[in-house]
Amino acid sequence: MSTTEGPLLELLLGRLANTPRDFCDAPRIGERGALHVDALVFDLCRELATPCTLAELSPFQTSKAGDANWLNLVAMTCWLLAAPELQAQLNKTTVLPLLADTLAQMAAEYAADKYLHDPERREELLRITLAALGLRPAGESEAQAQDRLQALSSTERRRILAAARETEKRAREIREALIQKAAAEAADKYTRE
Repeated sequence: MSTTEGPLLELLLGRLANTPRDFCDAPRIGERGALHVDALVFDLCRELATPCTLAELSPFQTSKAGDANWLNLVAMTCWLLAAPELQAQLNKTTVLPLLADTLAQMAAEYAADKYLHDPERREELLRITLAALGLRPAGESEAQAQDRLQALSSTERRRILAAARETEKRAREIREALIQKAAAEAADKYTRE
């Protein structure tokens, strides 16, 4: 996928690290929580000159307590995407799938505050966000941006570990089969003599 050069990584990392506390409040779920994440999404899309419909906002108006971490991640990302350096390069057709789908997957990996306070997870969130929007950090080639994203990606790390475990399991099975074959051959040779 071809990407467009976006803002400097350091600039966006600083913005994410300095997310206002209000964006970290408990999200509104049913009758609980103070932060109306759907309003943040609406405001962001309005700032992008592509207002949302009520139907497009409905995923962010949840009553499931299990969605709290995802909604916190959405709120933090709304703050990030409101950066003036990004505004001209965004529209709701790329932003809404990022907020609804990509961030839901990321919320299943770690708590939202880990993406805010852990430097590697913060960079992972930023790089995944940029990639989902068809952007890459300023000064990086597409290959460099992709390599760095894969190096940081929790999903990619888990895939590599699973592949390594599978390879080790297969090697163990082969060793055991060779030992059994050698034992069978030795027993066969013994019975022939």
